[in-house]
Amino acid sequence: MNQKTGFRNSLIFSLLLFGASAIGQSADTTKSTLHFSGSVNANNNGFSFVPTFSLGKPAVQTGFNISRNKGRFSFHPQVWYSMLDYKPWSFIFIWRYKLVKKEKFEFVVGTHAPAINFRSATVTEDGVVKDVIKARRFYPALEIIPVYHLKKDISLSIYYLFGTGIETEVNSTNHFLSLRSDFNDIPLMKQVYLRFNPQFYYLRIDELDGFYAAAGLTLAHRKWPLSMGAMVNQKLKSDIVTKDFEWNVGLTYSFGKEFVAK
Repeated sequence: MNQKTGFRNSLIFSLLLFGASAIGQSADTTKSTLHFSGSVNANNNGFSFVPTFSLGKPAVQTGFNISRNKGRFSFHPQVWYSMLDYKPWSFIFIWRYKLVKKEKFEFVVGTHAPAINFRSATVTEDGVVKDVIKARRFYPALEIIPVYHLKKDISLSIYYLFGTGIETEVNSTNHFLSLRSDFNDIPLMKQVYLRFNPQFYYLRIDELDGFYAAAGLTLAHRKWPLSMGAMVNQKLKSDIVTKDFEWNVGLTYSFGKEFVAK
């Protein structure tokens, strides 16, 4: 099986798996609830899942979450664009399954199918220079995420992401291992609160590797869909050629809806 065929089969399998889970969950519950939520974030310097990589220009990052009550499957499509030239940055369809789903502990596995990153380039055709957008695919892209909930809004987790680039211009293998903590409700006033999400992580790209620290801070109001956030990334020790320090700040619009099948 070649990489193109494997990529297509992985996407088909993920779609069938999610569809089967939806049918099965409808039969198992008296009322099947489909949860749909998402957010649109506009910022000055887009950050990827791996904070080492940023767009380097203003970006719009849209993400969605689709899941069912009492279910184990969820779907998280991500669509990211440059805000300056409206060119696509990344399209990532994330499929996740909770192998373990307890009150205090969850163990999640996932795949990114498809995972596509875009890059602007110039080509010459018949003596004419043209601007094009090149798609760079990653397959397989796999996640492992154990999460321990200390309290309702405080958790510790490990996030591991493995990806292989298909195109020759993309680095062949990537390992990302992050130790994270999430404080999702730090009260400031009656309706105003903070979310604080620090992490320490290890990144390996082929034979190069490095250690980094990153953190996100969000100011939100319980009755408003808009929130303001910032993120920083600091290189600690690394062979990978990247900036020592990166930051961004942006506004996020969040929304959500539940649909009940009677």
